[in-house]
Amino acid sequence: MKLVFLGTPDFAVPVLNKLIEAGHEVGFVVSQPDRKGNRGKVIFSPVKQAALDHGIEVLQPERISSDESMLKTLSDYAPDAMIVVAYGQILKKAVLDIPKLGCFNVHASLLPRLRGASPIQHAILEGDERAGVTIMRIDEGLDTGDMLISDSVEIGRMNFEELHDRLSEIGADLMVRALDLISSGKAEFTPQDDSLSTYAGMIRKEDGRIDFACTARSIDQKIRAFDPWPGAFCDMAGTTIKIWKAEPEETGTETKGSGTEAEGSGAETKGSVTEAEGSGAFAAPGTVISADSEGIRVQCGEGVLIIKELQLPGKKRTSVRDYLLGHSVEKGTVMG
Repeated sequence: MKLVFLGTPDFAVPVLNKLIEAGHEVGFVVSQPDRKGNRGKVIFSPVKQAALDHGIEVLQPERISSDESMLKTLSDYAPDAMIVVAYGQILKKAVLDIPKLGCFNVHASLLPRLRGASPIQHAILEGDERAGVTIMRIDEGLDTGDMLISDSVEIGRMNFEELHDRLSEIGADLMVRALDLISSGKAEFTPQDDSLSTYAGMIRKEDGRIDFACTARSIDQKIRAFDPWPGAFCDMAGTTIKIWKAEPEETGTETKGSGTEAEGSGAETKGSVTEAEGSGAFAAPGTVISADSEGIRVQCGEGVLIIKELQLPGKKRTSVRDYLLGHSVEKGTVMG
């Protein structure tokens, strides 16, 4: 097939590579404009760099749907299909009408669940057992097009980066399969059930703040969902730290914090260490129960979180075992 590929971040690169390996002709790659990094250095998007490595011309319009020169260039090429993977702009009818067979998207969720910009993070945040990729035909809505094929993987203990890489490879294989179905006339599309749709909005830096009034399980999910960006963070002894690895403590009895539930993600609840009936010591949410080489145990609104890896400002990530060699964390310390 004659293809135009639209994509920007790392997630899209394996898809581009697989399409080329499968023998498709990618006439143009469209990616977001270059940005400036530290000291004004120009940074190419991962997709642009991959395209240049393959010797493919890269187009970078500010707004593809309103760029007349860009639309003419793509129309003159007359692609069979356009493949869109995390491009970063919503395509309007002027673009969607260009390819003969349509525009197709690799979306990192099991649609209609988790439409939007951050489906991988939200699959972990919301405690889904599985995450997946759906190939759909793009319409003028936001991830609302008819679905062709999908596949999924068990999330388990994966963090964002691990799940992102796994889904990217799944998406690459699915897109090659999808084009085989489309070119052979065997593609069967299924409309999405809008009543089952959910939305995964943009992640903000402040979303990473930990509220220990939440359950240990949900905090663990936040830590894994926000690794590496924006990171899950809290204050400890007057210093903002990032928590990179943790796990809920497995106990026979769930313990609940003695303090009242805090309002808002930034709230801090203080309380003294008390004795839970039949379940050992626990404290108000955010209170350190113990700290040793196995981890820092912190009481949550429900359950106990064991912190395994953290990071001080300006320092590298470190295990709690190594951190405690040079720092002390006292029982009763309040984190929030």
